[in-house]
Amino acid sequence: MNGTLKRVAIACMVMFGLLLVNVNYLQAVKAEEFRSDNRNFRRFFERYENQRGRITAGNEVLAESVDTEGDIRFERRYHNGRMYAHVLGFFAPESERGIEATENRLLDGTAADLVVRRAVDLLTNKPTRGANIELTIDPRAQRAAYESLRRVGKKGAVVALDPKTGAIKAMVSLPTYDPNQLALPNKAKVAQAYNKLDADKDQPLLNRAIETTYAPGSTYKVVTTAALLAEDETAGPQTLVDAPQVLDLPGTTVGLPNNAGAACGTGRVTLQFALERSCNTPFAKIGMELGYEKMKEQAAKFGIGEPLQIPLNVAPSSVGPKEDLAALAQASIGQRSMQMTPLQMAMVAAAVANDGVVMKPYLVNKVVSPDGDTIDETDPDELSEAMSEDAARKLKQMMVSVVQQGTATAAQIPGVSVGGKTGTAETSDNAPPHAWFIGFAPADNPQIAVCVFVQSGAAGDQASGGRTAAPVARDVMRAVLQQ
Repeated sequence: MNGTLKRVAIACMVMFGLLLVNVNYLQAVKAEEFRSDNRNFRRFFERYENQRGRITAGNEVLAESVDTEGDIRFERRYHNGRMYAHVLGFFAPESERGIEATENRLLDGTAADLVVRRAVDLLTNKPTRGANIELTIDPRAQRAAYESLRRVGKKGAVVALDPKTGAIKAMVSLPTYDPNQLALPNKAKVAQAYNKLDADKDQPLLNRAIETTYAPGSTYKVVTTAALLAEDETAGPQTLVDAPQVLDLPGTTVGLPNNAGAACGTGRVTLQFALERSCNTPFAKIGMELGYEKMKEQAAKFGIGEPLQIPLNVAPSSVGPKEDLAALAQASIGQRSMQMTPLQMAMVAAAVANDGVVMKPYLVNKVVSPDGDTIDETDPDELSEAMSEDAARKLKQMMVSVVQQGTATAAQIPGVSVGGKTGTAETSDNAPPHAWFIGFAPADNPQIAVCVFVQSGAAGDQASGGRTAAPVARDVMRAVLQQ
């Protein structure tokens, strides 16, 4: 009898042990999986119990949570959502995107910095309130970029920076979308809206400013010029360079021509003239003479190839692998395997404007508690030195000349000295070339640096960036300078 009881007792103990192991397994190991399970409606309602903080730019509220006093307590609303969609992202029933994602724990109040605030809310039986995020965006620049790029009627992106700090003053990508459609507290409706956007061949969810790269075309000649000035400190705007109508490329019978095979001067021109007219052959020859390693080293000084978070993730720009001299010639004029984000090319313009110093770009200016206390504030941070102050001064002079009498006259602002460079980049899919412009203003005390990218928006010659992209940049610079 005692033996039977002992066996029963042991069996009970084993079962209780297994039960305890299972409970701990479910609560500790599987907890996050169950919590994130789409069938967990408790989690669904919990997402809307906290009052997410506001996202602001200047004096404008871009995103806020509205108290419905219903089962879904707080609903997220976006103001001018289409204009800011690729910056803000969205807060959806099961996910976040953009700033809503990168700053999620601050916005929903669960960050460690807000532990005291959460305790007070708990004691007073109030909903948890999140921190407010103040962006660096200048609403004037953002609106000008959005409206001007829309008038072009093409896919593209605009990025504007404060060259002295790296603060992002505008970031626009087209086509865009309405984040309010993805913030509805209704899984079915949000899924339907998202799937429609995701299936759109024009990719409205894609942030063309930072999430993908393109051949930068002749805007990259600014980097090639910087490499020459670094190699030869005596070189400058009046330095003579070879400018044949067609440049012979080693290892191939196909030469590299200027645009449409046109002559660029008399065969030997000043460096400033070559940049003004965006001649291909001088810069291709400079690249070949300097070699791949020096060209790559100069690119790295502009931050090209470095991972970036602003805090949104930025696709890495690249000069491509080492190939033959013919490939290097093409890369030196922004073609071949050369791939840049519009943000990266804005950084190139900003470095020239800022006496050769590249500042780390950033999008969040300040984090403010629900009570108005500053939790964190971004301090401008130097990323690298792209060139000497003297080289930057020479390059700035040449870029001003490009706008005054070269391919970028459409970027002129009355009473303001503007520097810039146009670009047209051939594509590999037989689509029309991309149109680019990078620039800054005022040249004597730069307050804004900008890059405009128009996807398949060029007519096919080196002035296309001037006709299509430069006017957009002019509108953005003028908005910041209030001209």
